[in-house]
Amino acid sequence: MCKPAQFVFLFLIAQTLLLSSEGWEQWRGPNGNGHAPAGEYPLEWSENKNLSWKTLLPGRGHSSPVYQGSTAWITTALETVASQEERERRANESSFPGAMGLHYLSKVEFIALQVDLKTGKIIRQIKVFEKKAPQAIHRLNSYASPSPILKNGKLFIHFGAFGNACLNSKTGQIIWKNQDPDLWIHHENGPGSTPVLWNKLMIFHLDGTDKQSVVALFQETGKIAWHRKRSGKLRENPQTKKAYATPLIVQGSNGPVLISTGADWVYGYHPETGKELWKINYGILGFSNVSKPLKFENLFIVSTGFMKGEIHAYQMHGNHPPSLAWKMTKGAPKKPSPIIVDGSLYVINDGGILTCLNARDGEVLWRSRLEGEYSSSPTFADGKIYISNHSGKTTVIQPGTSMKILTENQLDDGHMASFVPLRGSFLVRTEKALYRIATGLP
Repeated sequence: MCKPAQFVFLFLIAQTLLLSSEGWEQWRGPNGNGHAPAGEYPLEWSENKNLSWKTLLPGRGHSSPVYQGSTAWITTALETVASQEERERRANESSFPGAMGLHYLSKVEFIALQVDLKTGKIIRQIKVFEKKAPQAIHRLNSYASPSPILKNGKLFIHFGAFGNACLNSKTGQIIWKNQDPDLWIHHENGPGSTPVLWNKLMIFHLDGTDKQSVVALFQETGKIAWHRKRSGKLRENPQTKKAYATPLIVQGSNGPVLISTGADWVYGYHPETGKELWKINYGILGFSNVSKPLKFENLFIVSTGFMKGEIHAYQMHGNHPPSLAWKMTKGAPKKPSPIIVDGSLYVINDGGILTCLNARDGEVLWRSRLEGEYSSSPTFADGKIYISNHSGKTTVIQPGTSMKILTENQLDDGHMASFVPLRGSFLVRTEKALYRIATGLP
């Protein structure tokens, strides 16, 4: 029989193991769908209410944090802005018509930050890469927009064409770096696609104005496992060839499939080899895709991106190419990813139009408008959907057959990163800070 002291000891060990095993290790969570673990989450907050801590972050970035155990990791970029003379010179040398409106730096440092979840203190600040005179980016974007991933004590980081790295998530030691020149592309607007991990591989998109491909690196070494060039015919204008979406791996009837949205086409690849299984043309101009695909029953759902974006749902058919099941031609997002709750698809577009559809057949159930502009993807937690705009306002709605706003919460700074649920609280990354929003927590 277990004695009381032994029982307490075993209980504490069990709680420690539980704490260390839970986490939000990739963008949009364990299943990549934006659903939080069960629990009670804050409904109201401000700069003076339900705030556990607020930590100012160095640099600039839009990546969402990830965590495992007692610490979180987030990426940022330390920017040294180019002089007016350098900016004008580089803009004049560019063939891009909108080059003068881009963001130019004389130097950028790519940084990984480790944060204590209890106090918000920055434990480590690690410079991973440095690039002088980096290619310019869109003013709405950052050099640290792709989110990192945690797995088995390792942190995997992707900065687009600027490089990839793997760190020890406990010590911050850099295990490997990959800045292979074969992986260099011209993003035009900066890096945006977040990688995914599958078995022993780290897989990501490289869809630039000059070259478009999907790449897999070995997680152990960072070396290239496969590098698959996009096969779909694109339009002549280089600006319509780029994309920034994150892939999704689903289990098809004949094995795993990497669902990959690029300019003008959605592709299916085998994640182990990169073999192209099929591709489907959108039927309209579609580029600069950011939204991540979603899986629902035997459908996968994608946004076609710019210019006049649409939502397309495709039925999977084993070894045969998927077929279009339904589409939504009004109110599709360019940047935010949709979310599915109880069979309904909730779509917030960049301009604040919120549409609720039947995910099975695309029937529009209702449509409304929220204030502001949107880039971050919604989060579902404790039976509610959290939607945040560029100005730092988060609208909390009740899923259902009509629009029902529960609360509206305002922080000082806007943000484009997505919420990260954390044991009944939220990690929120804004333009300047990382917050822990909590109710009844230290």
